[in-house]
Amino acid sequence: MDIYQHFRKDEHPFIDQILTWREQVERTYRPRLTDFLDPREQQILAMLVGTEADDLQLKQFGGGKYTERKRALIAPFYEPVTEDMFQLALLETSYPNKFVTISHRDVLGAFLSLGLKRTKLGDIFVGDRCIQMVTTGDIAPFVMVHLTRIKHAKVVFKEKPLATLQEKQHDWDEKMTTVASLRLDAVLKSIYNMSRKDAASVIAAEHVKVNFKVIDDAKFILQEGDMLSVRGKGRSKLVRINGKTKKGKWRITAAVLRF
Repeated sequence: MDIYQHFRKDEHPFIDQILTWREQVERTYRPRLTDFLDPREQQILAMLVGTEADDLQLKQFGGGKYTERKRALIAPFYEPVTEDMFQLALLETSYPNKFVTISHRDVLGAFLSLGLKRTKLGDIFVGDRCIQMVTTGDIAPFVMVHLTRIKHAKVVFKEKPLATLQEKQHDWDEKMTTVASLRLDAVLKSIYNMSRKDAASVIAAEHVKVNFKVIDDAKFILQEGDMLSVRGKGRSKLVRINGKTKKGKWRITAAVLRF
């Protein structure tokens, strides 16, 4: 059976990568550690490795119980897997919140400005005067030396134990609704209570992401499990597609991330 038919075309290169990882582990009997994967990539990986290969095991870990971005370890089924094998580092700094407001986007932008790849960075936590980020262990020393300013604030990152990670559980509010179609603009209209015209505008302005990738096509067809985000309006997900009504509309279950 052609596994590619179950996935979007833009996901095919990642599927090829997974198949290569799996073949390497099967051939060499050595574990394969990935960089950080977003939830959609984790889902695809679990579909292709977690259920089919009895001689392999798949473990995913991002530093805490509720972390969203995770590294994955593909290993022979008999290999003992421990948390230190994921090679994670927790970096922490404080900043004067009386004089500057720092957001998740500011931290991410400062990190990427160092020339580092997004896949080297896990979850970011911005709290009251404290910033934490989870990185791959290999780049942690580089980040501590070179990431000295975020926005207008001087910062000094230090490595901390993973046990001190200030994570929190995400709370989602589910609702059932109907949409005229599974097009991106139609679903956004229903979830975010906006007009179809406004939905099309934010999509065209590249303010909408589906599975962490910017989508600028209002006609983009959504699938069950897709994660959505609209700049300034928060995140949501298409939990389930529940079939059609007698009038041909789609019944869906959506969930919105509670602030």
